[in-house]
Amino acid sequence: MPIQLNHTIVWSSDPTKSARFLAEILGRPEPTRFGHFHVVELDNGVSLDFAHADGPIRAQHYAFLIGESDFDLILRRIVDRGLAYWADPGRHDAGRINHNDGGRGVYFPDPDGHSLEVITRPYGSARS
Repeated sequence: MPIQLNHTIVWSSDPTKSARFLAEILGRPEPTRFGHFHVVELDNGVSLDFAHADGPIRAQHYAFLIGESDFDLILRRIVDRGLAYWADPGRHDAGRINHNDGGRGVYFPDPDGHSLEVITRPYGSARS
């Protein structure tokens, strides 16, 4: 059997809010419950399972490969919510997107400060 990522836990101060935020931004179905987790399912069988964290949240980075047509919809949701966004992970190029590898990408924060990224081309794909 090939090795595949199945799920990861995303620590959150408010799992309901954070899972709904991600699902809405990405245009995913309403999160489901599995035990104490709020689960956001992705198209490739991977899920992000939001769980309550006691104490400070250590920000992580989550990147999503999306289609070109989805990029415009997601960027519109980011803008409509008044969220800050950047073309780079260091958050220096505010209010812009990038065109890495001939695609488009953008970084934005979730409610707990996790760095979310959407890209339309995998990194390094321009060399292929």
